[in-house]
Amino acid sequence: MDYEKLIDAETWGFIRKISESYADDAVDLSIQEQRAIYDAMCRDFHVARPAIVQTEDLSANGVPVRHYWAGDPTRTVMYFHGGGFVLGGLHSHDDICAEICAQTGYRVVSVDYRLAPENKHPASFDDAWTATQWAADHFESSLILVGDSAGGSLAAAVAHHARGRLKGILAQVLIYPVLGGDMSKGSYIEHAQAPMLTRDECLYYHQVRCNGSPPTDDPRFAPLQDSDFSSLPPTLLVTADCDPLRDDARDYHEQLMSAGGQVHWINEPGLVHGYLRARHSVGRARQSFERISVAIEALGQQLWPYE
Repeated sequence: MDYEKLIDAETWGFIRKISESYADDAVDLSIQEQRAIYDAMCRDFHVARPAIVQTEDLSANGVPVRHYWAGDPTRTVMYFHGGGFVLGGLHSHDDICAEICAQTGYRVVSVDYRLAPENKHPASFDDAWTATQWAADHFESSLILVGDSAGGSLAAAVAHHARGRLKGILAQVLIYPVLGGDMSKGSYIEHAQAPMLTRDECLYYHQVRCNGSPPTDDPRFAPLQDSDFSSLPPTLLVTADCDPLRDDARDYHEQLMSAGGQVHWINEPGLVHGYLRARHSVGRARQSFERISVAIEALGQQLWPYE
């Protein structure tokens, strides 16, 4: 794969800056070392919150969450952070959540779910589900489920599980999500050595969540393992083209279309996994983040902007 041609100079600058603070062989380090490196990288890219945004840290029936708001919001965005189910927390995506809040006018609830390997599946899902139920009750407003990477998996898993259990989920927005696709073909092979995320790293994160072999029929673990894709909320999928996870979204899109769902897939050319951190330095990433924010706002108003 000729990434020199596929990826523009701005994005290569972002990749090089990431490499300065996040080692290529990070998954070979201890969990504590991985988290220390990841946290340092997050600090390097952190942007100050917009002045209009207020925050408070709360407990959602025992799950730590951070509540962002500006004015008097009428919708609640549940945000599930990425990090391979191993890394990240309220700090890692703080500025992303604050900017979504400022740009949409909606409150954002960021979920600090338990991480692997200390907490095996279904711990992360259980926390995501508990926090979502709490937010629906606590704020008495409709919800938009949003997540990136591992968080995209959790957002989708909550959407699947919520059917018949929780009302008021208006949409899901999944950003370069891991959904449980076949890692022996497609983008997993085409982009096995992509900048920012490799197939070997995907395999590592897939395994580290479980005691023993990963499940094969548990949509809480991998939404593509579900047998029923009907009655899901309107769904936006946003992927980076140079990403081994890309085809997970393609396959999920096909399943929702076959089930008669309302779904749209945007595949961003020349972008790489984790590009939300480049939204202030890379034009393509900035435009994609704007598309995501506009979509969240529209979906919160039950408007479908893709006809």
